[in-house]
Amino acid sequence: MSNSIPDTALQLRSEVKSSGELELSLAEVSVPTPGENDILIRIAATPINPSDLGLLVGAADLSTATQSGTADRPVITAKIPEQAMRAMKARVGQSLPVGNEGAGTVVAAGSSDAAQALMGKLVTGLGGEFYGEYRMLNVAQVMELPNGASARDGASCFVNPLTALSFPETMRMEGHEGLVHTAAASNLGQMLNKICIADGVPLVNIVRKPEQEKILRDLGAKYIVNSSSDSFMKDLIAALAETKATLGFDAIGGGPLAGQILTAMEAAANMGAEYSRYGSAKPKHVYIYGRLDMSPTTIPPGVGMAWSTGGYLLTYFLQKIGAEGRAKLRKRVMDELKTTFASHYTDEISLKDALNVETLKSYNAKRTGEKFLINPSF
Repeated sequence: MSNSIPDTALQLRSEVKSSGELELSLAEVSVPTPGENDILIRIAATPINPSDLGLLVGAADLSTATQSGTADRPVITAKIPEQAMRAMKARVGQSLPVGNEGAGTVVAAGSSDAAQALMGKLVTGLGGEFYGEYRMLNVAQVMELPNGASARDGASCFVNPLTALSFPETMRMEGHEGLVHTAAASNLGQMLNKICIADGVPLVNIVRKPEQEKILRDLGAKYIVNSSSDSFMKDLIAALAETKATLGFDAIGGGPLAGQILTAMEAAANMGAEYSRYGSAKPKHVYIYGRLDMSPTTIPPGVGMAWSTGGYLLTYFLQKIGAEGRAKLRKRVMDELKTTFASHYTDEISLKDALNVETLKSYNAKRTGEKFLINPSF
């Protein structure tokens, strides 16, 4: 390595111990040397997304979290409930790096023309292991940020923007006419509203607080229903009847909400239709793409027989659409980086700050309107 690039650097690690505890720490790891088509990025900004928290915290009970280590090398330990350890069995004893995406400056590059062209450039990348000071990636895993964009602007270019773009694309591919989205006032939800408004896609937004309704109304959203309202099901059925939305994307996962959406879809589809003991023949589907609620998903009677639900992962969608499809979506993200796909952060913290117990509890709460950004150079 050159004098400006150290031989080792810090990286945040998550480990499940056989004792039934989660341990979060900062490890000193070797800084890799780029191969022919690789680049080395000095990370300047990396977001904390719900998908990151699944690996970082997992099923740990943070009410039991304790702080140890030193100011420079903090360590957090938390108990994992016995029943949750069964799901963690495969990762016991493994110190795993965290952080799906991020942005920074290319400080070393392989010999290929594509790698050399990025030397000194500000790029955004996807590929895990971003909660650290450096990350090496293949050139195919990064995008050069446009002129005038900062690492903060480009830190969240992949997970939320591409997920939001994938929802209407999936709708079209599967023959639906409109969408339903839960936790709809999130950063991702706001992006989805901008996309659907621009593209003329009917979108029913489900929120749970009046202030979240206002966030979406200010964006121009037309259909907003509040799951905590006494008239929730009536309002939802009315919105679904008007939009003809039969495809839902649910970030909550557990509890009754997915079942309520399917029930409302069935009720809307049956309005004015001839009676059938099997219900509406119109296919209705809810994808679960998040688990803000870890309880079981409940589907009640009354959803007819033409319904389905299942998991949804951006990675699988991107594999399905191929290189040309991925390039098209990435270009739109870059073209609309500071408008449609702008992310807003309420806190910017260091790697050490991320391992403060109270800070951890705050970003793990996943509150609407709050989004944390890690800057490893702090």
